[in-house]
Order: sequence, then C-alpha cells, then structure tokens
Amino acid sequence: METLEFKIRIKAPAEKVWSVLWNDETYKKWTGVFCEGSYTITDWNQGDKVHFMSPNGEGMYSIIETKIPNEYMAFKHLGEIKDFKELPITEETKKWSGSMETYRLTPDDEFIDLVAQVDTVEKYIDYFKGVFPKGLEVVKELSEERE
Repeated sequence: METLEFKIRIKAPAEKVWSVLWNDETYKKWTGVFCEGSYTITDWNQGDKVHFMSPNGEGMYSIIETKIPNEYMAFKHLGEIKDFKELPITEETKKWSGSMETYRLTPDDEFIDLVAQVDTVEKYIDYFKGVFPKGLEVVKELSEERE
C-alpha cells in the first residue's frame, strides 16, 4: 500500500471549502471526475458509516474515523459494495481494507491549504495521480466562486 498526497491552495474561508467538500450537491460535482454520478449515503458524523456509490450500485463502504469540522476528515475504507449491498471481506478486499483517506484544511492568511492523502494499492496509483488533482481543482473553483 502506498500513501499518495495531493495539495491545493484555495482563496476562501475554511467553512466554504469544508462545505464544498461535504455538501451533497457540491460533493457530486468534484467527485464526478472520479466517477460520473458518484454520491454518498451518510449522515457525515464521526463514527458513522459512509457508502461511496456509483450510479450502477457499486462502490465501497467506510467509517468516518475522525471529523473536526472545517479542519479534518478521515475515512477508513472497509469493503466493497455491489448491487447496493455491502459485501463480506474477501482476499482481494483484505489488500486494501483499513486503508485511509484524509482531508486536512490549514488556514494561511486568506488562503486554505487543502491536503488530501489516500492509501492505495499499486493498480490504482496512476489512476489517482491522474484524477485526484482534477477533483481538487473543482473544489478550488467551487470554493472561490462568489456567492
């Protein structure tokens, strides 16, 4: 497993960036670069389960391990979803089950430094290196929009 890190500097308050990241409507916009039509099923509370879904009923389930509003969100990925149902852990899933994905917002004057880290298995490294920066660019654009 390798941890990849992606950073972007956003000229917006932390509250705005946080809202763009986790509000249903804007979440769908920035994660669309990973999978068009992706969405979540969650209450966004620490300790809650999250279903990261694609429109065809596939995805993965995770736990919100840590949530510090406007500062830090950490997901622990657990297993796969097929046909809208959580699957038992398999040998293949064990290779990545327990992997982490985190988002940290650090204020710096009028900017927020957003750092995303994701643990991934080798076969997804190039994919994430290609799409993650695009997703963060969308977060930046949405966060910097005037109300």
